[in-house]
Amino acid sequence: ERTLGKEHPDSLRFVNNLGFLLKSMGKREEAEPLYRRALEASRRKLGREHPDTLAALSNLALLLDDMGKGSEAEPLYRRALEASERTLGKDSPSTALFRDNLIIFLQEAGR
Repeated sequence: ERTLGKEHPDSLRFVNNLGFLLKSMGKREEAEPLYRRALEASRRKLGREHPDTLAALSNLALLLDDMGKGSEAEPLYRRALEASERTLGKDSPSTALFRDNLIIFLQEAGR
């Protein structure tokens, strides 16, 4: 961050990856502000439908879902999928991943 700046795409990816690491270590409460920070900065710097922004959005949805915050996670899952279909196409690997995440969420919610 000191060298590239807080909102440089590489810095944002690093913050997002740090959030993922904390989540994988079971430190979800510590990961949440990092995911939110990466998402908000990515939206400002790269745009709402940039692939990195969509990845950050999906990661936050997965985290919120893991934390039992399904009502917050569902719209994020849907937003990531819809934006990915528009920008990357329905056959994109990222779109497929976002679709799978939403399907799994809905199945686990009994819908």
